[in-house]
Amino acid sequence: MSDEIPADSKLTTSKRRWAAEGKFLTGRVSRPEAERLPPGQHLVRNWPVLDLGVQPQISLSSWRLDVIGFVENRLSLDWAAFRALEQSTRVSDIHCVTTWSRYDNRWEGVSTRDLLDLAMPTEEAHHVLLTSYDGYTTNLPLADFAAEDAILATAWEGQPLTVEHGGPMRLVVPHLYFWKSAKWLNRIEFIGADRAGFWEKNGYHMYSDPWREQRYSDD
Repeated sequence: MSDEIPADSKLTTSKRRWAAEGKFLTGRVSRPEAERLPPGQHLVRNWPVLDLGVQPQISLSSWRLDVIGFVENRLSLDWAAFRALEQSTRVSDIHCVTTWSRYDNRWEGVSTRDLLDLAMPTEEAHHVLLTSYDGYTTNLPLADFAAEDAILATAWEGQPLTVEHGGPMRLVVPHLYFWKSAKWLNRIEFIGADRAGFWEKNGYHMYSDPWREQRYSDD
């Protein structure tokens, strides 16, 4: 894993501009109990690819997930140990801040709740900072990481996750904009105070609720 963020790609440059301009904001209020599609979103059948311009090639023999910070049990799992954990299936919709949504995605992997049962966060843990093999970071409240449908996914629609979509493993937290669902996940750190990740430092919302259209830092 590299802790250095790649040089700006066309996407990162565009997304910084969108944040400055408030692009895609509709001002419409939508509620999940009344509607399935959040405000400002449109449905797609494909799965668009968005990243920082680097798609790390990670061999399963060298892959590792470290769980650190305010936990009773620090973990350092290789691929065999991770795959030996209880496997779960989840079906969820996903919503990208760039306005696309995709319904009924079938994921397989390890439930975040099962990982939490192993790591046992302490009372000091209130947030989670995620770090990926490409140097990407993002933040989550612990309660959202522990959502019932959140999963450390290794497969999508019955097939192993491809590299372009974050394989061999990525986080999926469906109820937040998809930049919170870090690809190529390498490290999960349980922290006390919230800490901004890559996009959060570049004008995007610290929480990112699609139903409140929390795209940018001042939304």
